[in-house]
Amino acid sequence: MLIEIHPENPEDRKIEEVVNCLKRGGVIIYPTDTIYSIGCDLKNKKAIERVAKLKGVKLRNANFSLICFDLSALGDYTKQFGRSVFKAMNKALPGPFTFILNASNKVPKLFETNRKEVGIRIPDNNIARQIVQVLGNPIIATSVHDDDDVIEYTTDPSLIHEKYEHLVDLVISGGYGNNQPSTVVNCTNDVIEIVRKGIGDTELLF
Repeated sequence: MLIEIHPENPEDRKIEEVVNCLKRGGVIIYPTDTIYSIGCDLKNKKAIERVAKLKGVKLRNANFSLICFDLSALGDYTKQFGRSVFKAMNKALPGPFTFILNASNKVPKLFETNRKEVGIRIPDNNIARQIVQVLGNPIIATSVHDDDDVIEYTTDPSLIHEKYEHLVDLVISGGYGNNQPSTVVNCTNDVIEIVRKGIGDTELLF
């Protein structure tokens, strides 16, 4: 199913429809401030397993990030981190960054793994953040890749729907996506280390 949601002012009724789908264990594709992502409710194990299967990886090897509404959610999923990291996150988020932080004890249980790190995203995208806010907890994020040898990411939601309509429960059309991923920042040692340069402005981190 393809559902169009206004990117600036998401309609409450449509957000509720998406959240109800997630609560039933649905897998969705949704826009972020970078590329489109596949995701599900963080608290639904079977849905997380479905996402891993879609990506062709075992759950314990999956490298999913968490989409949060704001920094207040971090206490549940990350260990404490230093003031310089907090300042960088506060400046850069919401924005096109993935912060790799030390994971709390909750994370390994969610992913059936010994993972000691977790990627955190707070995208500058009203649709993604509103879904998380109404759901009441983070959702999973993993990129929608293109089969094209030249273009790495699919940006057109109608083409994404064509490819995934029988594999996911819902595809959200929120305008064209970007074809560049987020900037990945490793902060596990309490220093800011840029692992992958994406569209995020790294000057915001220092």
